[in-house]
Amino acid sequence: MRIRENINNPSRADIYNPRSGRITILNNQKLPILNNVQMSANRVVLRRNAVLAPHWNINAHSLMYVTGGRGRVQIVNHQGRTVFDGQLRQRQILLIPQNYAVLKRAHQQQQFEYVSFKTNPNAMVSKITGKTSTIRALPLDVLRASYRITIEQARRLKNSRREEMALFAPRFQRSTSEEASSEYDPEFQGNPDVTLAQVVN
Repeated sequence: MRIRENINNPSRADIYNPRSGRITILNNQKLPILNNVQMSANRVVLRRNAVLAPHWNINAHSLMYVTGGRGRVQIVNHQGRTVFDGQLRQRQILLIPQNYAVLKRAHQQQQFEYVSFKTNPNAMVSKITGKTSTIRALPLDVLRASYRITIEQARRLKNSRREEMALFAPRFQRSTSEEASSEYDPEFQGNPDVTLAQVVN
């Protein structure tokens, strides 16, 4: 039985966006021996200022080890309370419990690279926003009633980030000095300190 797999090889990425980064997923479907240890792993590289879509692990805890750069991580429990909101740097470790919502964003000046080890050989993730999000699957009337918003606001919420699934790229604008400054779509604009708890609640 094969026991090795290189998840750092960019050509093996499962999700790739040239502007935001890549995700490589290693589970029991690619490496069956993981069934014996009941684990799986993800390798994530976020380009500068890119965002990994808010999500939660449905069936696994996750141990995140930063291999390069730095980024901001926010974690919210099932009651909507923020349990972690801080910067992580190379060689730091963070435990993300099952069913806790998490948002990860690379620093404006550095990539953010990490490996996540998960306690299930076929760990499943549910996204809060993006093309394949939970919110996108809900009927407009349910969204309107749940969040007490207008039907038009519910439509905008449901249809935001229609083209992106997991990696959200910043929108770049070139200045006269050709230095890139980043600007997110409206759902990420405004107060840079907006918390994941506000998104989840």
